[in-house]
Amino acid sequence: MDTIPTGLPAGTAADEQALREDLAAAYRLLAVFGMTDLIYTHLSVRLPGEGHRFLVNPYGLLFEEITASSLVVVDAEGLPTQPISHPVNPAGFVIHSAVHRSRADAACVMHTHTLAGMAVAAQDGGILPLNQISLEFHEDVAFHPYEGIAADDNLSERERLVRDLGACNALILQNHGLMTVGRTVAETFYRTYYLEQACRIQIAAQSTGAKLNVPSLDRIQRTRKQFDEEEDKGELVWKALRRKLDREQPDYVT
Repeated sequence: MDTIPTGLPAGTAADEQALREDLAAAYRLLAVFGMTDLIYTHLSVRLPGEGHRFLVNPYGLLFEEITASSLVVVDAEGLPTQPISHPVNPAGFVIHSAVHRSRADAACVMHTHTLAGMAVAAQDGGILPLNQISLEFHEDVAFHPYEGIAADDNLSERERLVRDLGACNALILQNHGLMTVGRTVAETFYRTYYLEQACRIQIAAQSTGAKLNVPSLDRIQRTRKQFDEEEDKGELVWKALRRKLDREQPDYVT
């Protein structure tokens, strides 16, 4: 059986610091692009080494306040493995832990409550193939029915969530929000950003009341194949975004 690439380094302190800086950058960038929900929602990344350990945000900080050193190491149940100055929200980690533990390629998980994302999550049709950006997600977005607020005492929902996600890289949490996964922070942020753009385009197009133009299935499939052939998957974009933060918010790496 082939080993699934995780995008994770070997397990030194320097490796952990690199992941801390990447994840802190992702939190800051969600704030920059208006994709936050005050102190709520989570981004997480699996740490290299033995056991299940993850970095997640300290509960109560705005995303624009998060730094590499403020990120908390938690176990698979969302419980901190270090002394902390801010609490961690274990219930909020239910979604993440389920995916991290079941998908070796899901090194990073990002969950958002954006206006456009929640609007699409309230619709039956999911992501419609209305734009080139939307077509990258053709047959790569799964659905999970709403079951109430994700709580750490509802462990059975983890199994259903993992089942619903399957091999897809994006999930619409119906009546709730969006989730994306990836092998690296860069790859996952790329998917989060463009899934959000697909939702914004859809809501904008629907709001005009005009008849929507949907490409033919063969063109949809051809475009998706073209996206799949790209090797970069956000790495070039991520380097540019990190340079932006280095110029404008250099404290994120502290």
